[in-house]
Amino acid sequence: MPCWMETSPDMPIDRIIDRVMGFSAKTRIVIRGDSGFCREALMRWCEDNRIGYVLGLARNKRLHRALGRELDQARAEYEQTGQPARRFRDFRYRTRKSWSCERRVVGKAEYLPNKANPRFVVTNLPISRAGAKRLYERLYCVRGEMENRIKEQQLGLFADRTSTETMRANQLRLYFSSFAYVLMHGLRRLGLHGTQHAKAQCTTIRLKLLKIGARIRITVRKVWLSFSEAYPYARDFAQILANVRRYPSWPPPG
Repeated sequence: MPCWMETSPDMPIDRIIDRVMGFSAKTRIVIRGDSGFCREALMRWCEDNRIGYVLGLARNKRLHRALGRELDQARAEYEQTGQPARRFRDFRYRTRKSWSCERRVVGKAEYLPNKANPRFVVTNLPISRAGAKRLYERLYCVRGEMENRIKEQQLGLFADRTSTETMRANQLRLYFSSFAYVLMHGLRRLGLHGTQHAKAQCTTIRLKLLKIGARIRITVRKVWLSFSEAYPYARDFAQILANVRRYPSWPPPG
């Protein structure tokens, strides 16, 4: 079972990995982070403990020279087609002072309108597990999607509202925001499937599907929601309700 971990500067990596491994000793862990985490201590620790890593690597002149041929090829393709072009190179690299050994580096040679956009990633994953293109596009770049989900909760569900005087009150606010995100994510994954809102962010879901005017009538057996005939997403709302009904509800607590 693979487990991808997005790192942050304050994370005690060894403690987190110990907790994850406590649930399943067979879990295969890969740490993914930007160039701020490309440090000898972290890479050496991962190598010594058989933990995978995929880390961004800051550009320098030596790396640019190593990717020179691929950059020329990408530029030639861009000039011929007018579309952004990419090439990848897999090579071994070692810094002059800071690294203790030679490591695998994947370089992305990309040419965008009027400029080159090279990027580099260092990893201890073998080529047999992930080639250069897959390693960069499928394993490293998806970290941006994780960041989008964090921003979605922070900005769309107000996880940044921590201005209360006490830490306990701020913690409660974060709990509410986290609960809301879990519910929103479940609604998007199960209820919005097959609708135009299937990939909508929380802010869009709230404004177009939840924060709307409706007449609510409660009877003994049903709750009736009456929308305006001018509501543009009435058909989507019916589809969402049908989607949700396909999944059994949780049994009441005993």
